[in-house]
Amino acid sequence: MQVTGLLLAALVAASLVNALIAALALAAGASDDFMPLQPGAYIVFTIAGVLIGAGGWAVIRRRAGAQKLLRTLVPVVVIVSFIPDLAMLVSDYQPGADVTGVVALLLMHVAVAAIAVPSYQRALPLPSAEFDDREERR
Repeated sequence: MQVTGLLLAALVAASLVNALIAALALAAGASDDFMPLQPGAYIVFTIAGVLIGAGGWAVIRRRAGAQKLLRTLVPVVVIVSFIPDLAMLVSDYQPGADVTGVVALLLMHVAVAAIAVPSYQRALPLPSAEFDDREERR
């Protein structure tokens, strides 16, 4: 139950922060036609990001060296998640894409990670660093 509650709290918090980011981006001039800044789009992607992240965290936490791996993997995954958003600036596949809207999406990715990772740490704790060190020496 604690896992479900913490993940639900992360989903709600990340969705609220993303709503604020979207509202600020639209107020700053992002196009109303830019669908990723509409609640139906960013809430679905927020839910997917939190749940996929939790799944990845759950798998990786069982490995020796999980702490070290996650310290590298989390920022790499966030940066890789920027690629489709940045591609919107150089392609026509997303109507209304502009710098303001895309920057908002990038901030949303960071916000979701910043909110989700602490919830994963509490809901799905990693083995102690001492355990990780012993396992890596084998």
